Amino acid sequence: MSAGEHLGAALAAEAAAYRALLAGEPTEELFRQARDAYLASHAETGPSSWGRLLGALKMAILAGDGVDGIARQAVAETDEAASPAASYVCALALVCLGEVPDVMAMLAAGGAFERTGRALAALAGRDSAAYAAALAEIVADFEARDQHLSGVAVADTALVLERLAEGRAMAVRPASALVPG
Repeated sequence: MSAGEHLGAALAAEAAAYRALLAGEPTEELFRQARDAYLASHAETGPSSWGRLLGALKMAILAGDGVDGIARQAVAETDEAASPAASYVCALALVCLGEVPDVMAMLAAGGAFERTGRALAALAGRDSAAYAAALAEIVADFEARDQHLSGVAVADTALVLERLAEGRAMAVRPASALVPG
């Protein structure tokens, strides 16, 4: 398969997983399929395909499977990169590994990067109030969108952050149809 075909498979599995999640059905295997397809696409396109690596890490977090290995790969591959997207991948990976991320590039980029950077820094610092505030902004942003990358109306960033927050006893569980419990 080509990188594009793997990416298509990843997006299809991710969308199917979100539809299953919204329906209250099992999702782990679908998230694993999406993770593996994102990793395969990333391997075909090279180390600067941050979106594919981010997708793989997010799917691993939601599947509850393979997080450490992908997080370590992400840290290694983004070590010298300076873009907001690379910083996002690295920050998420470091939080997964229990480390404190440098989110300065995310904060400087503004918008969704800034909100997510603040949430990741709050998780790493175990600042519940700052995490709750950042998560509320993230959810509001997703609720205001007409389109979602996966084609399914779900706040995927919030889902991933909440999964990480659960392990820190910091989960907010926002009352939003886009963040199913």
